[in-house]
Amino acid sequence: MDTEEQVVEVQVRRMSQAAHRWSLPAYATSGAAGMDLRACLDEPVELAPGQRRLIPTGIAIALPDARFVGLVFARSGLAARHGVSLANGVGVIDSDYRGEIRCALVNGGSEPFTVRPGDRIAQLVVVPVARVAWREVPELESSERGEGGFGSTGR
Repeated sequence: MDTEEQVVEVQVRRMSQAAHRWSLPAYATSGAAGMDLRACLDEPVELAPGQRRLIPTGIAIALPDARFVGLVFARSGLAARHGVSLANGVGVIDSDYRGEIRCALVNGGSEPFTVRPGDRIAQLVVVPVARVAWREVPELESSERGEGGFGSTGR
């Protein structure tokens, strides 16, 4: 099996002087799929329970072309310990978007949560995208699962 990894060059721009206070997103370990995004804030921001807020990361990226997408995921530790996650579930950064990456954080916990400058607030994963060509058919091929929906495969 070929273990050579594919490296995709992605242009990145720091959007403010404040963004220079922290390193660019990087993989924390050799097996990490995502790179941590940091809160590019001048001062702490408090999220009350149930509150949503757009938090800037201080960076913008240019993916090479439409064969790639950036996906922004919640950090599992923030979600598990504090109930803080992304309001939109997963953020999608299209290949032609050039604006600052901002994370819509929501506090689903029961206590206020403070986002401090430089906090790791989400993670970015760059993945390949398959382009779809629809082929309309009168019926779909059968499968073992069939039309079984939510919970149909058991626990």
